[in-house]
Amino acid sequence: CSSDLGATFEESLILLNGMRVDDPQTGHFNLDIPVPLDAVHRIEILHGAGSAFYGSDAIAGAADLITEAPERTADLRGSRFSIRARAGYGSFQNTEQHLIGDFASRRFSEEVTGNRNTSSGFIIDRNYRSQALSSESWLHTSLGTTDVLLAGSDRPFGANQFYGPYASFEHTKGWLAMLQQQLGQRMQAGLSYRRHTDVFILEANDPAFYENNHIDEAWQGIIRRTDLLGKGIQLSTGLDGSADTIRSSSLGRHGRNQGAGYASLDLRRWQRLTLSIAGREEVFSGGSNDFSPTFAAGYSLRDNLRLRASAGHAFRLPTYTDLYYSDPTSVGNPNLKPETSWSYEAGLEWTPGTRASLELTGFQNRIGNSIDYVKTSPDDRYQATNTGALAFTGAETALHLRLRGAHQIELAYTGMHASHSLPSGYISAYVFNYAAQSALFSWSTVIRNQIMARTQVTVVQRVGHTAYPVWDTAIARNTGHVQPYLRLANLSNTGYEEIPGVLMPSRSITGGIAFTWSRSR
Repeated sequence: CSSDLGATFEESLILLNGMRVDDPQTGHFNLDIPVPLDAVHRIEILHGAGSAFYGSDAIAGAADLITEAPERTADLRGSRFSIRARAGYGSFQNTEQHLIGDFASRRFSEEVTGNRNTSSGFIIDRNYRSQALSSESWLHTSLGTTDVLLAGSDRPFGANQFYGPYASFEHTKGWLAMLQQQLGQRMQAGLSYRRHTDVFILEANDPAFYENNHIDEAWQGIIRRTDLLGKGIQLSTGLDGSADTIRSSSLGRHGRNQGAGYASLDLRRWQRLTLSIAGREEVFSGGSNDFSPTFAAGYSLRDNLRLRASAGHAFRLPTYTDLYYSDPTSVGNPNLKPETSWSYEAGLEWTPGTRASLELTGFQNRIGNSIDYVKTSPDDRYQATNTGALAFTGAETALHLRLRGAHQIELAYTGMHASHSLPSGYISAYVFNYAAQSALFSWSTVIRNQIMARTQVTVVQRVGHTAYPVWDTAIARNTGHVQPYLRLANLSNTGYEEIPGVLMPSRSITGGIAFTWSRSR
């Protein structure tokens, strides 16, 4: 969701079942979550400012990774058990092993998920080993569902070029415990604990040159309620408290707390018009605060043509790396101010029939106190800095077509321009590396009701660089107990960099077999 508004990876919030899993040390680890992605059943994207609901970091929006309980049996004494396994091998000595086992009865459900992925790397010192394991239990009672999630991960990897011209090495570990409890039909409470460790060696060939050890911990507690105030009127309210700490060989020891309350009013009383108004008051340790309002409206001109518009305020607290980090390539700034933003969006949705839909959107994101790493010459260190005011203005369109024979086509395009107050001659690490233009074409189909095929071509043109294409294709059997699959990534064998100096993988092929088995009694 960050690419739509020109935002960086640190300005998009990552949630798991509606609770924060962003890493307070650095946005580089926001997706280094302990839960295997195989346990995620769907992803919900909130575009635009999301701080009214979720607080810090949702400047460009939020991505909510959602797990689901296995389908329960209707019979009080019945139960269902299933196993899904997958193993594959591919380019660069890539291996993958994935296993999901779940159990469901009328009162209790359980899912255990594990995966392991390894590779020798497509260039030297880009090898990795990624392992994750999770257990999620659901207890269904008259009060509501109790959801207990436990997860852990272990991921060493070569980070060649990630942090400048060094063959770096990194080893992260993560632990997560999350409890959510329904309190009747209208209320929900939740508590989560996340611990993340990071061992970082700047030069793997000379570990004594520079090494960091970080341990960060984060707590969050929530209570949320939804009430129907009348026909077409819904009020959502909530309280949110969180705390995080870090112990680091280079960043030192630090901690901070924050608490918030929010309310959202949705009005759907009219046949064609919908309105949504939300606000959140956040209070931080030390006495500062932030108020984040949002407003959204939609109006149906016809049954198949709808206009929509939204506006909202959001903010981002500096990470501990932004504030206190120092190494031979970059240095933090303890005097950084939080980023703030106002985003605006307007568009239309046209659905001329059941087989086609078209979306057109214009947007602007105005950021104050933007945080970036900048320097004035190639030999300098990057310095974390509030670079001043930024404005990203652009438009995007998406066309979805469902053709005969289960064929589906998607076409999308986004164009964007940035204006800023950064003095000329400054070199930016992140903010001004946005995609000025991007286009996507994808086609998918189901062959003979049992073979799924998909191909996708993405073309990106970043500021100051020529456009590059990336072509991916996948095919798999989706019926039966044995399901072979094949994935081909970067078929165009494009050499490209999403972050300057960090080369992305070349062409790769991965194939394997998935196995499914289930039993009911």
